[in-house]
Amino acid sequence: MTDEPSATLDGVARTYGGVPVLTDVSLSVGTGVTAVVGPNGSGKSTLLGVLAGAVEPTAGTVRYRHGGPREGGDKRVGYLPQRVPFRDGLTARETLGFYAALVDGDPDAALAGVGLADAARKRIETLSGGMRRLLGIAQATLGDPAVVVLDEPTSGLDPEMRERAFRAAARAGDDAAVVVSSHDLDLVDAHADAVVVLRRGSVAAGGPRERLLAEHDAADVRELYRAVVGGSPDGPGSGDEASDGDADGERDAESVHVAGVSDR
Repeated sequence: MTDEPSATLDGVARTYGGVPVLTDVSLSVGTGVTAVVGPNGSGKSTLLGVLAGAVEPTAGTVRYRHGGPREGGDKRVGYLPQRVPFRDGLTARETLGFYAALVDGDPDAALAGVGLADAARKRIETLSGGMRRLLGIAQATLGDPAVVVLDEPTSGLDPEMRERAFRAAARAGDDAAVVVSSHDLDLVDAHADAVVVLRRGSVAAGGPRERLLAEHDAADVRELYRAVVGGSPDGPGSGDEASDGDADGERDAESVHVAGVSDR
């Protein structure tokens, strides 16, 4: 990871219908993989939407080192939301080709980068759920964005495909700031350079993974999570009774941008 942050959030808040989802969130992300973890309802999807430029914060600022969607810069932020509306009838290559034309990207290189070169001619409706998520990661990295935001890229996948998807995300972190939300703490432990733990819309802990483990006397990210939040990401003791599911729905309704490319 580089010392200079690629993106910085300062005092960011977001409410939906008067209900706070994010409260005074300040953090910086640099080159490498930053994993955002937390209980259901802690604001992970909303935070990633703000970082990607798909959600307007109620308060606070978002700044990008290379320019970005809030500053009129031409450096796009790659974005993979939880639900990607790929169009049936097109092949994987045709799908990426459409988005690549918008960002001057290479669809064939993007497919190869996530291990889908052999699936280039397969139609979207024939792809498995895991292959669709990999295609979404490829789409989010088109055009070599400085910041890549991936919201639950391994959700609903089998263990082998989760590992494959997370490895693809980690490879993008060689040249970009990759921010990924996940409930899979073992994969976070294996691939993340930095960790942000959200609890009730606020940052409960954040920083380089090794430093956080040492500060909380934790052997791995799972123990770190228990020390900061309690329980497991989806289990009892998570410390969160509210859900930001409705907020995420509102976020999706507002976000009429091209999935995978945020230039607002």
